[in-house]
Amino acid sequence: MNLRFSRIVGVGIALLILANSNHGRAQAPSLPPFPPGETLTYDVEWSIFTAGSVVARLVDPGQGAMPSEINTTARSQGFASLLFKVQDSFDSFFEPRTLCSGRISKKINENSRHREVDIVFNAERGIASREERDLNSPNAPPKHAETRIPACAEDIVTAFYFLRRHDLRVGQDVHMSLNDGAESHDVTVEVQALESIQTPLGNRMAFRLEPKIFGTLYNKKGRLLVWISDDDQRLPLRLKMIISVGTFTGNLRSVTTVPGNRAATN
Repeated sequence: MNLRFSRIVGVGIALLILANSNHGRAQAPSLPPFPPGETLTYDVEWSIFTAGSVVARLVDPGQGAMPSEINTTARSQGFASLLFKVQDSFDSFFEPRTLCSGRISKKINENSRHREVDIVFNAERGIASREERDLNSPNAPPKHAETRIPACAEDIVTAFYFLRRHDLRVGQDVHMSLNDGAESHDVTVEVQALESIQTPLGNRMAFRLEPKIFGTLYNKKGRLLVWISDDDQRLPLRLKMIISVGTFTGNLRSVTTVPGNRAATN
């Protein structure tokens, strides 16, 4: 494939949207906080084939506080796994009030590619520091890189949750900047429509968004569409990436929380 499976699934589900840009930082999150221990489970399809699953879980710090860590895993399954085996995990740490990212750690296992990547966001210095280790060459020194970041940066996971906290409106464009340790990218997210969609959780009204990542984050042709529920939960119900090798669709199969919080399952 011309795009790594984890980029297709990981960015599609553990996804995009960001920090501060030349347009100025978007308004602070205004919707209710996410319920502690919220776990989102997705089934991913590649055209007509089962492609994998993605699970994103908010770590519950206890005592009713907002979570400060998100654990995300992406696994290939079925026919797609025969072509490209993926077992990736991401641990993202963030400031609970603003959702600004402080650090993200990645464990990448894709076919014969095995890497560990740590990105630390230093807001005071305005620097993102990236350390990458090739586990196939354990004696090799890690690769180190530093890039400039805005005052409040988002990684590919916290960015997704930051978007969920916004008061979305049809016709609104959100301008933000995403940094994944290599460089910052300005991304425009179009809020295109409010429509009814059928999901494993039932029929839901959802905002259809299109983050313009192709040509900026990825120098390839394609489209990414995201549907977020029109309610206080702002559930990311569906993600669809359309590229040259086919269409990848992630459908939210279940959302659960720790006991005592709201939950929905199929």
